[in-house]
This record gives sequence, C-alpha cells and structure tokens, in this order.
Amino acid sequence: APSAPAARDAIRAGRTSLGIEFGSTRIKACLVDAADPSRVLAVGSHEWENELVDRVWTYSLDAIWSGVQAAYADLVADAERNHGVRPETYGAIGVSAMMHGYLAFDAENELLVPFRTWRNTSTGPAAAELTDLLGVNIPLRWSIAHLHQAVLDAEPHLPRLDSITTLAGYVHRRLTGRSVLGVGDASGMFPIDPATRDYDADLVARYDALLAEKAPALAPGLALGRILPEVLVAGQAAGELT
Repeated sequence: APSAPAARDAIRAGRTSLGIEFGSTRIKACLVDAADPSRVLAVGSHEWENELVDRVWTYSLDAIWSGVQAAYADLVADAERNHGVRPETYGAIGVSAMMHGYLAFDAENELLVPFRTWRNTSTGPAAAELTDLLGVNIPLRWSIAHLHQAVLDAEPHLPRLDSITTLAGYVHRRLTGRSVLGVGDASGMFPIDPATRDYDADLVARYDALLAEKAPALAPGLALGRILPEVLVAGQAAGELT
C-alpha cells in the first residue's frame, strides 16, 4: 500500500540521503528521509563474490559497476512499489566500501593491476619493514603495505602509477571527479595524525625518504602527497555528481 504522503513528497523533492555500501558479498543501497535518517524509505541489494585471479583476490571493474546498477535498480523498484514514486534526485549521496586494499591507476585513470582487495595478505615483508620504519603497526591489508610490497617486488606498473585509492574512493571519483576519502577510510591507507585529521606528515616524509633510498628512479612519481586521495572529515563538501 502507498505510504504516507510525507514519504512520497520527500522522495519526489529529494529531501533524502542515498547510501551505497560495497560489502564483501553484497552491494547494498539504502534511501532514508533526510529529516529523520532512522526512517528507511527504500532499499536494494545485489549479491557478488570476489574472484581468485593469479593468486589475487579481486573484483573486476565491470562487476563493480554492474553490481551497483543492479542494487540501485532494486532500490528504485522498491521505492516505486512502496511509495508510488521514482526517485530522481537526492539531497546527499554517500559511498562506503570494504576498507584497505589497492586500486592503482595511471594518469588517464586506467587500472594498472587487478584490484587487490582486503583479503590479500601477501604483504608480509612490506608490512614488517613499514612497522619498523614508522613506529606504528602497519597491517598486512593496508594500502601502504600493498604499495610498498609492489616496490619491494619491483612491479612493472609502478613507473606509470599516478594514484591509489580504496574501493569507495574509486567509486566516488568516478561519480564526482574528485579523489577524496573520508578520514575513516583514509586511515586504512596510511596512518592519520589525529591533530591534523590528515596523513601523518612526519611518517609521510619518512616513507618518501625510504623510497628515495630504495627506488630513487620511482621516488618522485610515488611521493605519497601526490598519489594518495585528499582526506576529508564529516560535513565537508566532497563533490557533486558529474
């Protein structure tokens, strides 16, 4: 049965927030009332699974986009079924996803190697070296561990590397054109300084110095300040749909 007119009006006017979450086994979409975020107006989902390709757990870019389209279509159908209205505008959109991992792109935003998800723990030597260098625990799954393991392994994609990000950061950049992350997501890429709410500048300098020593030809191109996403906190403008 149709819902109260207030819900229909909120959806029609875009007084809503749309959340999209890329979980490990399901992509979920949720539409809430902006005036009362506890009020769920519509939901959608799509099941997916990671693949083991060349000993790397990954999801293809095609699977990312076909999956989010399916979850979104499911949400739109749910809104039409329950409220008799099709969402066409939103007050805000947020994307979240499994943290960590390694999505590496060249200057044309082409993916250089298959997405290395949070399940990949082939970064033992890098994580150990970074934990010692930085004086903080660097988990195997963090993006900086994946980057440094690629450096230690002299992976051929590194000279073309222009940016790295997480799954949520990739989707956000495709939707808005901005390479940004919320501070929570960014904290799974590289250590954050709580005072500045940004990457720890001292630790960034230590890593850049290590690169200059270990891989001088790569060091300028792999400077962390150049390749990591910008860090934002809650409430800051993070872009608009392109």
